[in-house]
Amino acid sequence: MSATEGRALRADAERSVRAILEAAERVLAEEPGASMEQIAAAAGVARTTIHRRFASRQALVEALAASAAQQLAQAVDDGRPDTAPPLVAMHRITANVLQVKGAWAFALEQAAGPDGEAAALHQDIARRCIALLQRAQADGLIDASADLEWVRRVYYALLGECLRDNPDGADPDTLAVRIVDTLLHGAGPRT
Repeated sequence: MSATEGRALRADAERSVRAILEAAERVLAEEPGASMEQIAAAAGVARTTIHRRFASRQALVEALAASAAQQLAQAVDDGRPDTAPPLVAMHRITANVLQVKGAWAFALEQAAGPDGEAAALHQDIARRCIALLQRAQADGLIDASADLEWVRRVYYALLGECLRDNPDGADPDTLAVRIVDTLLHGAGPRT
């Protein structure tokens, strides 16, 4: 086999895995107890293809969670949390994260095993969130005495609330403004 053929096979395998993961998200979001056969049908691949790529249903779910966590980490990176002004980074990251969380809700709700790739990615995302909040605090956007771990948890809760209840169908940028404004200013009157 030539190097070109090897790359083509790897690209085909990657496309196959991507199709399986995307189908798994759709199918499992609708029916969490769906079978591997249902996922294979939705992905347009043979059942044996899924079993060749994933040893078990649990392995598929873990791969799905890891893939979604990787996309979430990329959404954070794309917001430039270390270099953009903190307020700009907070808005960009929030809009990006809402898009990923909206598209991969099932996968991101899965409890990650403490030693798995998804758990490590989520821990890194939380660490980076705290670092951004520290930058925002240094810029005077967050009170100097605020408990940043609590602020992070409130931020995550606001993200979750917007994803659960968006009756007016606001786009991610509009929701990001709402989340960041609520996080930084609360519901009190502007002074």
